[in-house]
Amino acid sequence: MHPPSVDALARSISDIDLPQPLLVDAARLAIASGDPESARQHAQLLYRSLLGPTINATGVLLHTNLGRAQFGYSQPPRATNLEFDLMSGKRGSRSEHAGKLIAKLIGAEAAIVVNNCAAAVTLVLAALATNKGVAVSRGELVEIGGGFRVPEIISQSGARLVEVGTTNRTRLQDYVSAKEIHDAALLLKVHPANYRITGFTEETSVQQLTTIDLPLVVDLGSGLLDEACSWLRDGKPSWLKEEPGAKQTLQAGADLVMFSCDKLLGGPQAGIIAGRSDLIAACSRHPLMRAFRAGGLILSALQETAMAYLRRDGDAIPFWKMVQAPLDELKNRAKALKVGTVLATNAVAGGGALPGAKIPSFGVMLEGDHAANLRAQNPPIIARVNENTTIIDMRTISEEDDSLVSQALKKCT
Repeated sequence: MHPPSVDALARSISDIDLPQPLLVDAARLAIASGDPESARQHAQLLYRSLLGPTINATGVLLHTNLGRAQFGYSQPPRATNLEFDLMSGKRGSRSEHAGKLIAKLIGAEAAIVVNNCAAAVTLVLAALATNKGVAVSRGELVEIGGGFRVPEIISQSGARLVEVGTTNRTRLQDYVSAKEIHDAALLLKVHPANYRITGFTEETSVQQLTTIDLPLVVDLGSGLLDEACSWLRDGKPSWLKEEPGAKQTLQAGADLVMFSCDKLLGGPQAGIIAGRSDLIAACSRHPLMRAFRAGGLILSALQETAMAYLRRDGDAIPFWKMVQAPLDELKNRAKALKVGTVLATNAVAGGGALPGAKIPSFGVMLEGDHAANLRAQNPPIIARVNENTTIIDMRTISEEDDSLVSQALKKCT
């Protein structure tokens, strides 16, 4: 018996929401495997490999694998004044929109937006320290996600790494020696956003480093704009107590700060460079700025996020809305699912931010590992599994999704 033609088999699974070329791919895979009946399964696998919405029930607010900060920005199909000056009618700069708002929020002279924080570090070093020494504490030579390491980023920027101090103790004199002995031309301080060193330690503060007559650049990573957290109803939560703000870091004397936008800032994936206007101008003129610049959709989403901060409206930023959700509300939502055992949990920030910090929360627990079944739902629900129990944490679930979560969990019991 001859197998069906590729086109006929593709037509038989056309109810799956995929373009015809992908249905044809699924049909060919099925025929090649010797099992034409598996065409639907192949098509479904193709469908599920596409980028799409999920429900984050893990309790990790900034889950890197789930896109970090959630945001629901969209724009109509119209042109924008991305690089057009509406006042003069001449060409403008894409840095004149979101960058100006971010600068205002943190008290910087100027700010520019690139596509992530690693790009920000690379651009700053390439613009300010090519073929020059950059002093970094050995305790701050970090590795970020994906295996990218600060020493490698420094090397790729064209700068020369000057290691100072030790892993656990770095003093001011270590940086002074880097300038006097190793001809360092720039100081780079890296905030340990994704790890902590405790015990017999000593760190040189930003304020101390300003006594050295060299540009001081601080990679904050996590992106807390202001330690005052004036956009939150109840002010700064206790689990944020050790996180430095970009505003305060500049006030302490840093010449430039760099940070991510999709972590504690709660916006789209992008990176910020902010501080002295002359240094920002040097970065803007560098050829890498063209390669690293953010696109119009990202800049529009970041502008909306910045406007919410200026309005002091934390609830307009999904990350901070989840952070602010009262425990009683989370407990009541967990009860309303009417499935599993309601229990107190601890959410975490995630996204390489605030290691060890626990955010009290509530959720439900189901006996057994139901992760695969929950991932098969539409939209997929990503849960946490611990010792053969499945935990659903309400702090990372939008209230609008509660009914979908309830229906999915009832299928598992």
